[in-house]
Amino acid sequence: MAKAKKHYSDIGGQAVLEGIIMKNKTRYAVAVRKPDGEIDVEISEYKGILGDSKIMKIPFVRGIFAFVDSLVLGTRTLNHSASFYEEEVTETKSEEIIKKVFKDKAENILVGFTTVLSIVLAVAIFMVLPYVITSQFLEPYIRNASLLAIIEGIMRIAIFVLYTVLISLMKDIRRVFMYHGAEHKCINCIEKGRPLTVRNVMRSSKQHKRCGTSFMLFVMVISVVLFFFIRVDNMALKIVYRILLIPVIAGIAYEIIRLAGNSENILVRIISAPGMWLQRLTTKEPDEDMVEVAIQA
Repeated sequence: MAKAKKHYSDIGGQAVLEGIIMKNKTRYAVAVRKPDGEIDVEISEYKGILGDSKIMKIPFVRGIFAFVDSLVLGTRTLNHSASFYEEEVTETKSEEIIKKVFKDKAENILVGFTTVLSIVLAVAIFMVLPYVITSQFLEPYIRNASLLAIIEGIMRIAIFVLYTVLISLMKDIRRVFMYHGAEHKCINCIEKGRPLTVRNVMRSSKQHKRCGTSFMLFVMVISVVLFFFIRVDNMALKIVYRILLIPVIAGIAYEIIRLAGNSENILVRIISAPGMWLQRLTTKEPDEDMVEVAIQA
């Protein structure tokens, strides 16, 4: 029997609190399973921070803004999904102040602040921390700069994997990862050309080559290569250029993910394999109720 031809799509998604967002070009839908069991679906449009600017067509540059857009939309839809469970969430004093000061613009301010904070924390933990550890604790004993760069890179990947393992053990995060699995299954079902039914979606794979987990792993690996060849002696400059190179790294990783999601080339499959393995941690088998939410989205 001939193997079914894969129909590639531009559909991307994210898991939110008890729900899923699916996005295709500028249109998106977020479906949330409410506490009463009903599924709420909100359909809207998000054109991104640059809209339809020609910059978004430039390879290696578009990935930088696509990454920021995914964070902004992810934060916005996460807040939307959390609103159905607001009785369980206590509003902080700072959130109250922002809402009083900015009124109608408060949500956008909060989303922007959360996005920036997320980026800053990610940079500090995954880019700066490995360098600080190697320079402060290993450099006095290891004089080979190339070896230090390799150790720093391995440590960066190890921290990312350890972080992924630890959060996967949290009960609430596990449910998010189950919805993450439902999102992948739904997209894989569509790309296989199968009717979008619960049965067909459940039979589909919970791993996908365009996953954000794979993107982040590519970011870690690419940073190892770039930091190995680009060197300076000053410690402050080393931290600065690690931060300045992040957009370049994100741009490269985006193009690789984009290629991987639209190719079955053996080389592409090989470089995608580590990310697919790591998805075993960030995607869990969903139940049929979660798959119903994914189908609605």
